[in-house]
Amino acid sequence: MTRVVVVGDLMTDAVARARYALARASDTPAIVTMHGGGSGANIASWLAVEGAEVAYIGRRGADITGRNRDMELMGYGVDARLVMDPERPTGTCVVLVTHKGERTMLSDPGANAALSPEDLPRDLFGQGTHLHLSGYTLINEGSRDAGLAALDMARRTGMSISVDCASSAPLERTGAEPFLEWTNGAKLLFANIDQAKVLTGRDEPEAAAKVLTAWFPQVVIKMSAEGALWYSNGRPDPVRVAAEPVDKIVDGTGAGDAFSAGFLPPWLEGKPPAEALASGCRLAAKAIMHLGARPPF
Repeated sequence: MTRVVVVGDLMTDAVARARYALARASDTPAIVTMHGGGSGANIASWLAVEGAEVAYIGRRGADITGRNRDMELMGYGVDARLVMDPERPTGTCVVLVTHKGERTMLSDPGANAALSPEDLPRDLFGQGTHLHLSGYTLINEGSRDAGLAALDMARRTGMSISVDCASSAPLERTGAEPFLEWTNGAKLLFANIDQAKVLTGRDEPEAAAKVLTAWFPQVVIKMSAEGALWYSNGRPDPVRVAAEPVDKIVDGTGAGDAFSAGFLPPWLEGKPPAEALASGCRLAAKAIMHLGARPPF
């Protein structure tokens, strides 16, 4: 199996799941949990648990949460190459989940914003290896040079590249045109419906995917409860796969990351797109039924 190098964000997620409608300016009973998060770290963890050989490049604070995240990644089987920041704390994300399941995230990137080109281990970049880049690395101005350097090294060494769009609101603030320019040369783009709309202005996932193939040979649109679709330039129609049924929705945080981790191994092995999509939907369903962004042991 192709080795995957993931460059991206490492966070501690504080997830507050409200039991009732939010009582604004007052108290609402909730279930609050703390666990590892960050799109890059999530994908690396799920990949490792699924049996892939994976290395993860990121930055953490010199704090207890950073040490815990480091140990978690190694426990999952990830070759964690984390640089310890002496000044900035490990990134934190407050995830507010309403009683209806809608998520709102408040993110403090912390040490992630200081990831630099010097933090990228050169020994991880080489032919026969795949780079997956979390879009947060490019969207955050402080880590952008590191993301661009990773893409450049991957291109020069003949690595295949996939990129995830991260989140629609910061992507919109950054701008579609710069993001598309930075990621030029990537073979595969992951986006959800909102992110695809930001990049193309198209509401329909299929139409957005067709537009995006002007920049990326292959595009995957994650459509939550409707499953996912894959589209490649030169094909008349996209490939669609329905979402896996779930017995109980526990927490959808990180489900999109789990999907990407499920999709990549069969895709890298050259399996049919429908098989890769089904694998992604299976892992996303598993994430939804598990409390926490990272996989269960």
